Amino acid sequence: MSAFADYSVRRHGLLTLGVALVAMVVLSAVFAPWIAPYSPYDLDVAVMLEGPSRAHWLGTDELGRDVLSRTIFAAQISVKVALFAVGVGLTGGTIIGMLAAYCGGLVDMVLMRLMELLFSFPAILLAVVLMASLGTNVLNAMLAIGIIFIPGFARLARASTLSALQQQYVEAARSIGMSHSRIIMRELLPNVVTPLLVEAAVAFAYAVLLESALSFLGLGAQPPEPSWGNMLNTGRGFMAQAPWLSIVPGSALFLCVLGFNLLGDGLRDMLDPHLRD
Repeated sequence: MSAFADYSVRRHGLLTLGVALVAMVVLSAVFAPWIAPYSPYDLDVAVMLEGPSRAHWLGTDELGRDVLSRTIFAAQISVKVALFAVGVGLTGGTIIGMLAAYCGGLVDMVLMRLMELLFSFPAILLAVVLMASLGTNVLNAMLAIGIIFIPGFARLARASTLSALQQQYVEAARSIGMSHSRIIMRELLPNVVTPLLVEAAVAFAYAVLLESALSFLGLGAQPPEPSWGNMLNTGRGFMAQAPWLSIVPGSALFLCVLGFNLLGDGLRDMLDPHLRD
């Protein structure tokens, strides 16, 4: 509470910028049907590959679709995938990490060795393997990215729980006969949630990148569904003729990832007492 009470734009400028960028992306996703000037699926062969103009502020693509509208609607997929994937990773990782730390012994060893095995695979390779097994659609992309995030959250949750278990309030809870479930939910979880939320903000950026990479490879959102990844894939074939096809979605992806990274770093600086003046 005191960390937020001490908040000021001057001291936390990067956090403010991160919040502004994230808010812009989220609001674009939520209100896309109202703020986009056209439907992302409307074709107009008369204006194919037309540059920025009054009618189409950021130009049109190879099928005459408005690039600005498709970029705005693509934010919906990125936010939806990131939200679901981070939710899966955060929930699964927190449960596994806290159980491993609290139970210790064989349970800790088995759970964490499984997490290390999963963590040893390169993220994009594991995502491609999972998508090849599950099928190519947005829902499976959410699940694949969520599974990738579980080991990282589990390791962080385990470390935070081990630290909290050394505190006197946990010993006091045990001495009065509090049940294991109540100790975990009332004494441990509130004290490990802060680093997990900071990690979740950074994971959002990574989830957006992974979704775009999968869509770029043809394993995520399928045309004509707009996604920054498949828009980049299409635009790379028109770099000399219509560079805006790549520049616009690439810039949107850059700002989204930058915003979530700044948000995560800013929250860490604000909430970590060791980093405060």
